[in-house]
Amino acid sequence: MSPALQLRTLVTTDADFDAQFQRVLHWSAETDAAIESRVAEILADVRERGDAAVLAYTARFDHLEATTLGALELTREELQAAFDGLPAAQAQALQQAAERVRRYHERQKQACGQSWSYRDKDGTLLGQKVTPLDRVGIYVPGGKAAYPSSVLMNAIPAQVAGVPEIVMVVPTPRGEKNPLVLAAAYVAGVHRAFTIGGAQAVGALAYGTATVPRVDKITGPGNAYVASAKKHVFGQVGIDMIAGPSEILVLADGSTPPDWVAMDLFSQAEHDELAQSILLCPDAGYIARVREAIERLLPGMPRHEVIRASLEGRGALIHTRSMEEACEISNRIAPEHLEVSSAEPHRWEPLLRHAGAIFLGAYTSESLGDYCAGPNHVLPTSGTARFSSPLGVYDFQKRSSLIEVSEAGAQVLGPIAATLAYGEGLQAHAQAAEFRLRR
Repeated sequence: MSPALQLRTLVTTDADFDAQFQRVLHWSAETDAAIESRVAEILADVRERGDAAVLAYTARFDHLEATTLGALELTREELQAAFDGLPAAQAQALQQAAERVRRYHERQKQACGQSWSYRDKDGTLLGQKVTPLDRVGIYVPGGKAAYPSSVLMNAIPAQVAGVPEIVMVVPTPRGEKNPLVLAAAYVAGVHRAFTIGGAQAVGALAYGTATVPRVDKITGPGNAYVASAKKHVFGQVGIDMIAGPSEILVLADGSTPPDWVAMDLFSQAEHDELAQSILLCPDAGYIARVREAIERLLPGMPRHEVIRASLEGRGALIHTRSMEEACEISNRIAPEHLEVSSAEPHRWEPLLRHAGAIFLGAYTSESLGDYCAGPNHVLPTSGTARFSSPLGVYDFQKRSSLIEVSEAGAQVLGPIAATLAYGEGLQAHAQAAEFRLRR
């Protein structure tokens, strides 16, 4: 018989609530010093020896032997064969999910990804030119589990943005390739794919080798070594974010079946022991029913040990004074996933300012967003939703300013620029503007 679940319940009216609440939220994002040191060594080796270093680390960490790195590149035919070999239900689900993700990101591109310009009254043209990155790398985890959904969420917005070359890396320990991951790469339009992973794969993408092309940006989640490597190479290439453990916050008014909410909390807790699942609710009786559902359903979950560790280590059921207070606390947390499990979700949505993704209503489980709703599932974690956004088309585009000053415009702008330049002691700047003034 399993021991009783040690899931903390907090009450906002308690005098020590803030202190207890901070203990729940605490999570150190600092990478172990040994990991940082090892990652630095791996990256330096990949930068110096290229293919040879990547092959050596792939053999060491993934137990996958190859004489050339080209032998670890997946061909387009192999990706298509994986798709063609899927059970019909999986192939259909993959295509349907990809279509919804693509449709959402096409709308996103229309809304924010267009070039624009205008001319002012003196004929000067000012504007912005939006262009896609030339080449991006997407990292797809392949150690403890396989994530075809990560392929869709990283590759499709890059494809929609117009990136001409998408390079995927995915570890395949002992050479075990997941057909659904390969099929997702085929459906999402990945151009090149390599069965390599870890810090060495990040290094290969960042610096380029004889076989792996250097990319402009690396996106996608990974373990502590991958996260550390992305931090190390930032500046050489762009990165999406440094992702922490997965999070879900359920803001409930008591109208949703307790079993649904319990399973939603499980859906993030099952990722790993450091994942966080929190319930905010003003109804103490409902919180008790959710706790009962958690204890009843937990033993039947295949990953019950991971869920238990997550809930006991970082989970909480929080009794609030009101839904308004629950919204206020939610904004303090700035969660990755926020479910508004309420009969009136649109009443509370205007009060919610900080979240990676907001799921409105009892039927909107977070898992639908993970796989097929359409919006991206690569989201800011660890409170960074206060200043960060989900992965999107805009992450695979860059903007260049357009300036075309007419002769008349130079007469207006020149004296302004010259005056400011002289004030900064930059005479060449000033005279470059003045040379264009009519004498």
